[in-house]
Amino acid sequence: MNLFSLARIAFKALFRNRMRTFLSVLGIVIGVAAVITMVAMGEGSKISIREKMTAMGTNAMTISPNYARRGGVQLGADESREALEEADVLALQKARYINAVSPLVSANGQAVVGNNNWPVQLSGVSSDYLKIRNYEIESGVMFDDQVDKMAKVCVIGQTIVKNLFPEGNPLGKIIRYKGIPLKVIGVLKPKGTGSFGQDQDEVILAPYKTVMRRFNATTEIRTLYVNTIEEGYAELASEEILSILKERRNWARPTEPFRVRSQEEMIEMVSSTSQILSLVLTAIAGISLFVGGIGIMNIMYVSVTERTREIGLRMALGARSRDILLQFLFESVLISLFGGIAGILFGVLASSLVQKILEWPMSISWTSILVSFGVCFITGVFFGWYPAKKASRLDPIEALRFE
Repeated sequence: MNLFSLARIAFKALFRNRMRTFLSVLGIVIGVAAVITMVAMGEGSKISIREKMTAMGTNAMTISPNYARRGGVQLGADESREALEEADVLALQKARYINAVSPLVSANGQAVVGNNNWPVQLSGVSSDYLKIRNYEIESGVMFDDQVDKMAKVCVIGQTIVKNLFPEGNPLGKIIRYKGIPLKVIGVLKPKGTGSFGQDQDEVILAPYKTVMRRFNATTEIRTLYVNTIEEGYAELASEEILSILKERRNWARPTEPFRVRSQEEMIEMVSSTSQILSLVLTAIAGISLFVGGIGIMNIMYVSVTERTREIGLRMALGARSRDILLQFLFESVLISLFGGIAGILFGVLASSLVQKILEWPMSISWTSILVSFGVCFITGVFFGWYPAKKASRLDPIEALRFE
């Protein structure tokens, strides 16, 4: 029996029971659409997170004391009690693999302008902070020599402008923070939401010495941000940073006094977590495809039972077991392929709707489409083989007697 004859017989058999065929195809459609949508959701999230973290500065690294506190209790016998100092900033500025260094000193409180107020963290930084975190000045200037003078000046983000200065230009205006006046000398360009959902425009930047002494009354620096000279120098820069900091302290213990983390490490960690989530979502969606395959097997079993006399008649007229096997297998594969094509279309449509309605980042890959289509073909063969084999092994005499 040639391929054309198989296709003609298979189409007639499928259209003879339209509702049953539709329900079988529907199971495959749901499974394929779910797989494509879930993969697109996972890939879109991974790409979005990577882009947002890259926007924060791919060369950025953070340095912090190697200890953790809970309440006032020091945790971990091997952890260091060392704190970062202003002298460390000066020492790291001379490092070979680093081209920018900025402390980060924070204070929490309310920013007040007239009758407007906004709860926001005040960040004490140096002018290098903009370069490290990829911020840009939209209007005004960034403080520079004011750092050593402990000047009461600040640079603000767009969210602060919107909430504290709705009436107009904030340059030259005063923000009171914990009762201390800060003159606005610059406004940052909008940057949007960060990789972990934080508003990157909700910032007030002031000279770090101003925040340390006027707001926190301390000389302790909790975090240093540095920028490597180019991408790919994170490991060398990390070794150099630790070497400089340990040399300044004559450090001889086996444990490290500070933790150095690169943005590349964070990107890889988040991407890995996102990849695991994507695989879990795809596996869950794959269950739908498996259930659709079981539906095909069930329908084919029913079809074999209903058409037992037809099978017996074909075999009596000269059809071989191989012809009967291919006939039912062809029907099963057709159901899977129709479901696969429709599932791909619905999957692409569903991904577009999710992106537009829920504003979730989606990325449809040709790989997921091709794999889904290939899985549909394999599903049709796998779940249609046994019913088709059963049909091909029927005894023609017994099949003709079947009621």
